[in-house]
Amino acid sequence: MRIALFTNEYPPNVYGGAGVHVEYLSRELARADGGDHRVDVLCFGDQHEAHGNLRVHGVAPALRFPAQDPRHARLLDALLRDLAMVGAVEAPDIVHCHTWYSHLAGCLARPLTNARLVLTTHSLEPHRPWKVEQLGTAYHATAWIERTAYQNADGVIAVSKAMKDDVQTLYGVPAERVRVIHNGIDPEEYRPRPAPTTLRGLSVDPEIPIVLFVGRITRQKGILHLVRAIPYLEPGVQVVLCAGAPDTPEIGAEMTALVREAKRVARVEIIWLPEMLPKEDVISLYTHAAVFVCPSVYEPFGIINLEAMACETPVVASAVGGIPEIVVPGETGLLVPFEAESGGSAEPRNADEFSRALAAAVNELIGAPDRRAAMGRAARARVLAHFSWRQIAELTLDFYRELLGARA
Repeated sequence: MRIALFTNEYPPNVYGGAGVHVEYLSRELARADGGDHRVDVLCFGDQHEAHGNLRVHGVAPALRFPAQDPRHARLLDALLRDLAMVGAVEAPDIVHCHTWYSHLAGCLARPLTNARLVLTTHSLEPHRPWKVEQLGTAYHATAWIERTAYQNADGVIAVSKAMKDDVQTLYGVPAERVRVIHNGIDPEEYRPRPAPTTLRGLSVDPEIPIVLFVGRITRQKGILHLVRAIPYLEPGVQVVLCAGAPDTPEIGAEMTALVREAKRVARVEIIWLPEMLPKEDVISLYTHAAVFVCPSVYEPFGIINLEAMACETPVVASAVGGIPEIVVPGETGLLVPFEAESGGSAEPRNADEFSRALAAAVNELIGAPDRRAAMGRAARARVLAHFSWRQIAELTLDFYRELLGARA
């Protein structure tokens, strides 16, 4: 097969789960069946790489359009790059798109190349209304692009059962066109790697139990709810917030103010690391953490939980989206109930109760070190058994073959 992956993110320009997904999936697709498939990654950037049958081509047109609103610039830039992708792709059998950024390119490439169009559901715009803060009225255009793509796709890969339900409910995609294939992890890369010197270099004490968050400063990841939970944590731990890349200046300022207030009233130390850390440093933090916290208000899957679990760290997470398909409560961590506000918002109905529940779950595990250790071992065992990228690539190829066979 000739497989083209269309994506915004690809290393070194990765800031979310979709970029992680494409990085590892493309590698395993290229290795599959003895390297018999050609895999082309077309991404937003200036990357130009070739590793055997895996080729990476970044698109970065120099043209810029005036915008009605400065927040529209991201949409216009994406549309221009999408056109460049369509022009650059070479006779694919499969065009596989990731997030709305590349969906228009897929919709155009499908009739122009006669390829089968596949989408992976990393997130869905109707469940992210806060994106209006970031995109302004361009959010309505991104939602339209996404809807159009799902209604035209030959096949949809949902990263969780919850996402399959959402795709069918929101966009009316027939069940036979949707395949659930989870995200994965490289367990050889993400494994326990103690590095106390690395932690000390980050001003983190490896001898004090660590409550860890890793993620972007965005409403989707629930970081603000976690910061509000810190004053309810019992003494004797340190909270490490590996959190940067705020969606907007406004949420960045809100985060700064909340951390400042938490430091004033909390009974625990708070270490905020706002810079993007090298992967090796993050793995060291996972390894030393007593508990990893994922307070997301919307999470189609949650690769970040697999990363922590692969490093033998138990997880406290909100029970949303695909997270209950990863974290087994009482076995690999604890799930915190989440009840969303009415009217389509993904914010919790009672934010203070949610923050208190997060703190209570963390306190419960911190107070039971033997239980934490057992959960950590069970967490890595679950990753090894169910979330291998090699297995996920094989399932994806099977889906491609099914779609191509249907065309024939």
